[in-house]
Amino acid sequence: MNFNEYQKLALRTANKDKDLVINAALGLAGESGEVADLIKKHLFQGHELNKEKIVDELGDILWYIAIMAEGLGVEMEVIPTHNIDKLRKRYPNGFEVERSINRE
Repeated sequence: MNFNEYQKLALRTANKDKDLVINAALGLAGESGEVADLIKKHLFQGHELNKEKIVDELGDILWYIAIMAEGLGVEMEVIPTHNIDKLRKRYPNGFEVERSINRE
């Protein structure tokens, strides 16, 4: 499955009667917080790292990205391509600490 196919399937379960951008922005914050909470519990509270639950939450994050893209009128496939182009410009030779500190 490619990103655009995923986006179409994800939209089947989105409430299109409401603002998709706002829904996605709030959903991304919430789901990211759930991932952070799982990491916190592992590092500071003695829980086993629940990789399956993290994968579940990452799936929810991907769903919110799909509906955000729709709300913006962008095919989801544009997002990873745009990101890689940005990273290639920022780190043409791969990650470098100096380029990370002194970003243009």
